[in-house]
Amino acid sequence: MLPKEERKAWNEAFWAGFKAHMRACLSSSGKRVNWLNYPTQVKNTYLRLVCDGKQVAICYDIQFKDPGIQAIFWEQLTELKVVLQSNMSIPTFWEPQYVNNEGQTIGRIFWCLEGANFYNQQNWPQIYAFFKKHLREFDVFYQEFNEILITLVD
Repeated sequence: MLPKEERKAWNEAFWAGFKAHMRACLSSSGKRVNWLNYPTQVKNTYLRLVCDGKQVAICYDIQFKDPGIQAIFWEQLTELKVVLQSNMSIPTFWEPQYVNNEGQTIGRIFWCLEGANFYNQQNWPQIYAFFKKHLREFDVFYQEFNEILITLVD
């Protein structure tokens, strides 16, 4: 395990490299997008990039405080399941009752990269390529169907 300062420097170097890697990539809508903070435009939903010593993953987290809204939103996503999964070129995992690091029970849809180690800089190009490819696949789906999700919670 690395000391806190070294982990921080490692994280900063990795994410700065990824940001540079994605700088020229536009959304499927043709707009510039901050891929590190993907704009879902739906409160309480987040696209998170996870990269640490344990896993490399893209996670779409659904975190409504109201369980009823959470259930309705999750149900709508499951109705779009076939479309979402057909857009993604890797397996999609669905966890309606995922417990996050803060102890909250949320809904999580995610995609993982196996066999890559964040603490091995030689794996960084593979991790960047994974994030780039699958973020763009998710973006194609999201740009097409986000209005349905936005309308659902407005």
